[in-house]
Amino acid sequence: MTATDLIARARAGDGDAFRQLIDPYRREIQVHCYRMLGSLQDAEDALQDTLLAAWQGLATFEGRASVRTWLYRIATNRCLNALRAASRRPAKEWNVPDIEPPEPTRLGDVTWLEPYPDTLLDQAHTTPLGPEARYEQTEAISLAFITALQILPARQRAVLILRKVLGYPAVEVADMLETTVESVTSALKRAHAGLQRRLPPDGEYGASPASTSPAEQKLVAQFVRAYESGDVDAIVTLLTDDVRVSMPPIPLEYHGRDAVARFYTALMGAGRRYHLVPTRANGQPAFGTYLPSPTDGIRHGTGLLVLTLTDDRISAATRFDNTVLPWFGLPRSLPAL
Repeated sequence: MTATDLIARARAGDGDAFRQLIDPYRREIQVHCYRMLGSLQDAEDALQDTLLAAWQGLATFEGRASVRTWLYRIATNRCLNALRAASRRPAKEWNVPDIEPPEPTRLGDVTWLEPYPDTLLDQAHTTPLGPEARYEQTEAISLAFITALQILPARQRAVLILRKVLGYPAVEVADMLETTVESVTSALKRAHAGLQRRLPPDGEYGASPASTSPAEQKLVAQFVRAYESGDVDAIVTLLTDDVRVSMPPIPLEYHGRDAVARFYTALMGAGRRYHLVPTRANGQPAFGTYLPSPTDGIRHGTGLLVLTLTDDRISAATRFDNTVLPWFGLPRSLPAL
């Protein structure tokens, strides 16, 4: 059936027709909400609000824009409402037993940040981007980019995503946000300035190795060997000079090789030996981290570690709570070896 047929049947109350109409866009709308909100849980809530609003508002859909654009309009405004109304996930105190972390370099701003599984991301790249798109899709889902977006004011964030990530023309973005083209242009200029303060200039840090390339595989294998053996010196040799370690929702951050070395020395003290299970998040290599119990040897999940690679080095490591492990199909614990 055509979209027109599906809309007519959905307006008559046919839920199956509505699902056929919106299912091709469900995952990319969730990714859009994730970029806006920085949290997978919040993005799923916003997606459900969007679908409910679309179902209830079918009678007002005039067909002047595509169904996809109509859904993006609803989703963007639902995210803006959420950002105005909701308090973000609060910061947590250090909660790793028997480990005293060193003094951090700074405290992070985006404690609500969550990872996005690549298994879901693979389902979102189905629709060609508009001619105004500037950012590569791998760049536009990276943890560094998502974190930088969260610092921007909400409407600037929305304009930048719609214009330069998705490629919508300014006139369509103005219609989505019920504002003027001049306002959109001004917001985009300010958003670019805000991003430049958070992200390195193009090319300054080099390019990340292509996913699953031999260069990435080699670097990741070296990291796994060093991490699982607790060899802090070997880990440090794989890092860039300005490496950053963060761990939302714990706000502690460590910048630079020396600070990161002190952190990993504390983390791996007393003979702790972690086991890493590979996965991918935000287009980046990631690992479920497991630590054996001293009593029965059962390996309990301690968190998810996501690496940012630049050239042949690791430029960032972001650790998330073990609560995210099920999102990646990873168990909370593994049998003893």
